Amino acid sequence: MTKELLEGNRALAEAAVRAGVEAFFGYPITPQTEVLEHLSKRLPEEGRVFLQAESEVASINMVYGAASTGARVMTSSSSPGISLMQEGLSYIAGSEVPVVVVNVMRGGPGLGNVQPAQSDYFQAVKMAGHGDFHMIVLAPASVQEAIDLIGLSFELAERYRTIVMVVTDGAIGQMMEPAELPPMREIPQERPRPSWALTGAREREPNLVTSLYLGAEKLEATNRRLQARLQKIAANEVRWEEEAVEDAELLLVAFGSIGRICQTAVRLGRKRGLKVGLLRPVTLWPFPSARVAELAERVRGILTVEMNAGQMVEDVRLAVEGRCPVRFHGRMGGAIPLPDEILTQLEALQDEMEGAE
Repeated sequence: MTKELLEGNRALAEAAVRAGVEAFFGYPITPQTEVLEHLSKRLPEEGRVFLQAESEVASINMVYGAASTGARVMTSSSSPGISLMQEGLSYIAGSEVPVVVVNVMRGGPGLGNVQPAQSDYFQAVKMAGHGDFHMIVLAPASVQEAIDLIGLSFELAERYRTIVMVVTDGAIGQMMEPAELPPMREIPQERPRPSWALTGAREREPNLVTSLYLGAEKLEATNRRLQARLQKIAANEVRWEEEAVEDAELLLVAFGSIGRICQTAVRLGRKRGLKVGLLRPVTLWPFPSARVAELAERVRGILTVEMNAGQMVEDVRLAVEGRCPVRFHGRMGGAIPLPDEILTQLEALQDEMEGAE
């Protein structure tokens, strides 16, 4: 296979087609509308379901219904649209059906703008709706990684009967890069459905997909089962990438497109004599807390860089537990931190460390 020049949103959508998505329900909102545009053409070509709903509220409930039949199903939106989906996401989590959701983040709060941002971190990682649950949250840093993580997201959603959210931003969604698409996954005409799915009950006891448990004991038992599953996910599905951490005295922590910009800052910093490394979380939940804590024992200071007012930095500080200073640099409203300003912050952190000695 050879690489071709692909736009992020369309590449992500085609990756979903090739991963075997059977149904998509969504509503247009920039900067992710190209996902819908691509799937509106490709899914009917493959004899699968595409439906543009009347709203994000409608689309997430259609996703819920289709997922309850055991179908491989997804939706996509951008920040305000994800907010509208939160009740449905909580119902899906409580009903234990596998769903993939893509959030191409934009600037906020409110309508904000269509520029890239990372201000939905809390929404995705802390609570994407009411109740005690987490989604698996994957954060690609390139078009190629977005392609790869879409395939993984369906596997994880079905393995754990949970929601997987892929968070990109307007930069990754709109940029064009050389990337390689996977081969088409064949969907058998009579694909076997999981035993819990709603497929008709003529020859078995009927299934029930619900998040309604009126008795406190029943709901607590359900919550304990869900929490045990989340603990299993946290133990087995943590992913991250790192660069130049072996001898690092300063550590950058950044995710998504800013993680990629920080790679440039690491290389430029090394040329200036700064012993700087990078940890880029690929799973935002579960967060690579253990690895951050391990590196915090070895470095003199950590700088977290984000396109928000400071959200992931809270998880970094929780992992570090005071082992070393943690500083934050962020831009908001669609402004993107550039390598030179990150280097300025690193140099200030190094001066602070040297002044404290």
